[in-house]
Amino acid sequence: QVQLVESGGGAVQAGGSLRLACIASGFSISTGCLAWFRQAPLKEREGVAFIRDGGSGTVYTDSVKGRFTVSQDNVANTMYLQMNSLKPEDTAMYFCAAKAGSCQQWQFWWRKLNAYTSRGRGTQVTVSS
Repeated sequence: QVQLVESGGGAVQAGGSLRLACIASGFSISTGCLAWFRQAPLKEREGVAFIRDGGSGTVYTDSVKGRFTVSQDNVANTMYLQMNSLKPEDTAMYFCAAKAGSCQQWQFWWRKLNAYTSRGRGTQVTVSS
């Protein structure tokens, strides 16, 4: 059974940094596709970052480009999201999602949570101004 557990959230001031982690079990992240999503109150759920092919390919939503970096440690079976220059609008529940197997045509589905087979419960990120 695949399990994803996030950690690393917290409260920071604008301009600060956080590093989120998503530990996977029952699934080898080196062979799948993973993503970070976020959900803020009264806002639509948003795909933030996507990583594939063992970590060799990444993509970001426009609002976080240049500030967030997604990476993975295949030995630790963990995906990370380094978040720098945080803004109040980054405040949300962040959760990870995983899809085993092929990442083909990822451009068409990586932002859609229902394309993934597993997701974590999330970790809260709060950025104050």
